[in-house]
Amino acid sequence: MAKRDYYAVLGVARDASAEEIKKAYRKLAMQYHPDRNPGDKSAEAKFKEVNEAYDVLKDPEKRAAYDRYGHAAFDPTAGAGPRGGFAGGFTGAGSFADIFDEMFSEFMGGTRRGGAAAGRGADLRAQVEITLEEAFSGKKASLRVPTSVVCEACKGTGSEGGQAPVVCPTCGGAGKIRAQQGFFLIERTCPTCGGAGKTVRDPCRVCHGAGRVQRDRTLSIDIPAGVEDGTRLRVAGAGEAGFRGGPAGDLYVDVSIKPHPLFQREGANIYCRVPLRMTTAALGGTIEVPTIDGGRAKVTIPAGTQTGDQFRLRGKGMSMVRTAARGDMFIQVAVETPVNLTKRQQELLREFEREAEKAEKASSPESEGFFAKVASFFEGRS
Repeated sequence: MAKRDYYAVLGVARDASAEEIKKAYRKLAMQYHPDRNPGDKSAEAKFKEVNEAYDVLKDPEKRAAYDRYGHAAFDPTAGAGPRGGFAGGFTGAGSFADIFDEMFSEFMGGTRRGGAAAGRGADLRAQVEITLEEAFSGKKASLRVPTSVVCEACKGTGSEGGQAPVVCPTCGGAGKIRAQQGFFLIERTCPTCGGAGKTVRDPCRVCHGAGRVQRDRTLSIDIPAGVEDGTRLRVAGAGEAGFRGGPAGDLYVDVSIKPHPLFQREGANIYCRVPLRMTTAALGGTIEVPTIDGGRAKVTIPAGTQTGDQFRLRGKGMSMVRTAARGDMFIQVAVETPVNLTKRQQELLREFEREAEKAEKASSPESEGFFAKVASFFEGRS
């Protein structure tokens, strides 16, 4: 099935800013997060699609490649784009020699280039989900990753007993051979050594000459304090082992943070919605709230506090990467109307209402001002 346009997946315009893309991703990731949609395969698929789109569009280089070549930019089987030869000029792997190599390989009875050359191992990707508290303090996560590791039997050489490879008898160590085809002198990868210039005389019986074997590795990843949702961590050299002694690839770990039952995070700041008793909001008082570091903080509520009022606790927010500073915590209050009143409570409230009507100063200036405007509006219409 064809992939959807990444901009359409995130619901942003193609000229959207990095901040707009990030904001759209956060909204959709929260909406389709597996924790909020347990057992919903459709939501899970959309969550993966959103992450895939954000992974490309948040990176300026990847985004530029996607804008130019579309999904083919990241498809190793595609014939155009950064990995192909015709789009953007003949450079690197898209040289004339590579094109002729592909065209005449079958005619010459050889194989495509790179078939047996020592090469860098593939990069690996993994995902780890942590709590907001773990994001605050940092964590050492353990990941079990299926990968290729260096063959211990041949020490990564691919040769039985660890013997050194010998010079290729076909190309004499050049890694390429030349052939005359009419007016063309074609240079192509040596079919015997695959471009390495050397061959293994006796392939290792364990890895069959590859120099690496498949294993599950348990890796320990340091997640820094203050890490944000969607952060990608790179662990150099923790990817697949290289082919026949080539360098190992890298491991990329995508970090996601579980929704918290009490706190919402915005960058380095934390927000906490606190319901207030009507009496506490009217008369004032003190409340105690939890903080992300596991402590408690007292907040003084002034008399006459309204729903939507916000109180700031400096230095009680999230930790920040590479600095000892912390963000702030904001307490957002919501005045709660009492329910299930007893007869005595109802009597007291009615008495309060009568006293409020007699008072010279309005006890509810906002509502009284609003209804005064309503009365004036209807008088004007009549």
